Amino acid sequence: MLEKWFKLKEHNVTPGIEIIAGITTFLTMAYILVVNPMILSSTKMPKDPLFTATAVSVIIATVLMAFWANMPFALAPGMGINAFFTYVVVLGKGYSWQEALTGVFVSGILFLVLSLTGLRQALVNDFPEALKYAVGASLGLMIATIGMKNCGLIIVDGTSSRFILGDIRGGAPLLALVGLAITAVILALKIKGGLLLGIAITTIIGIITGQTDLSLLGGSPVSLPPSIGPIFFSFSGDFSRILTLDFLIVIFTFLFVDIFDTLGTFLGVMHRVGIDSGNYKERIPKALMCDAIGTIAGAIVGTSTVTTYVESSAGVTAGGRTGLTSFTVSVLFFISLFFAPLFRIVPSAATAPAMIIVGLFLMEVATRINFEDIAEGVPAILTILVTALTVSISDGLMFGWVSLTLIKLFSGRIKELNAVTLVFAAIFILKMAFM
Repeated sequence: MLEKWFKLKEHNVTPGIEIIAGITTFLTMAYILVVNPMILSSTKMPKDPLFTATAVSVIIATVLMAFWANMPFALAPGMGINAFFTYVVVLGKGYSWQEALTGVFVSGILFLVLSLTGLRQALVNDFPEALKYAVGASLGLMIATIGMKNCGLIIVDGTSSRFILGDIRGGAPLLALVGLAITAVILALKIKGGLLLGIAITTIIGIITGQTDLSLLGGSPVSLPPSIGPIFFSFSGDFSRILTLDFLIVIFTFLFVDIFDTLGTFLGVMHRVGIDSGNYKERIPKALMCDAIGTIAGAIVGTSTVTTYVESSAGVTAGGRTGLTSFTVSVLFFISLFFAPLFRIVPSAATAPAMIIVGLFLMEVATRINFEDIAEGVPAILTILVTALTVSISDGLMFGWVSLTLIKLFSGRIKELNAVTLVFAAIFILKMAFM
């Protein structure tokens, strides 16, 4: 049966190798069950249903990846884009979380349409290279900053309105610093599941120091999964707010981050196994469809954009080559559904180190920006700085995109500007004029 579904012999693997690879991937990404509800609940979405929605979105998308695309990839609500959903779209721009979920749903539909046509490839090829990396770095800087704010490591000074260092002599800030040091050492030692292990150890230290609220356990670490009823299919019907240029940019941001996160993960992970081996390249269209359907399903159950996780590389490194790896991940997330109380007691001081380190991982792409080329470097740094200072990726992208277009236009490099760049530059200039 397994051979029929996953073609193990063709990929020169055994069920045992695939299962171990799946366990490895699960351990490296299970932190999402803690961190995603922590971030999204800042929008006033109920936290317990978010735990279930996170796990269910992983299961749906990853099972699809296992049996349809037969690829060793796991999918989950994306880190960075969940921060954009919460801190930019809802808390920054004032949209309701229902409207934000509508944006995620529409972006998933558009991703699905693009995956069925050649438009996806055109968008990928024509999107300014420097801005791809700048937005990735912006997301990393944003989520690391949010992690530090959530635990009180940095606070906003009431007089100057600038960030200042919090009281690190005790309480949550000190626990977060201890947790960050522990997590960094674990990752430096290349121990599997380092982020999850760091969260667990910090939570235990929190129990000892009184920073972890054990009353949230409810008497037992095992329970039926919380209902997703309060957030299920909670889309907005207020089209006067959704059918606007500003919201179109929100949808576009959801879409483009999903596309480039996914493609970057696919290409990066597949280079580990040989991109042309095992017919992996031919299966990319199916894998992209799984990602798009995962985003649609995630929005329906009540969570932000679902994307392919780079942590899948841990399972591939452990020998995973087929969908049996991703199916194993799905089974483990299903089991996790019944341990919601354990995840509920994790304090923000324990998730902050994971957010800071995930931010570090996301910022790595900044090293690929050619800062020596002014026409690439200035737009990239504008994108990063405006995003970081305004906590708005759409504003950062707007400044970066327009500056890139104008610099190349007036420096005689118009041939480097394609139709996609010019069209979106015009849209952003209109937004600047009428914002």
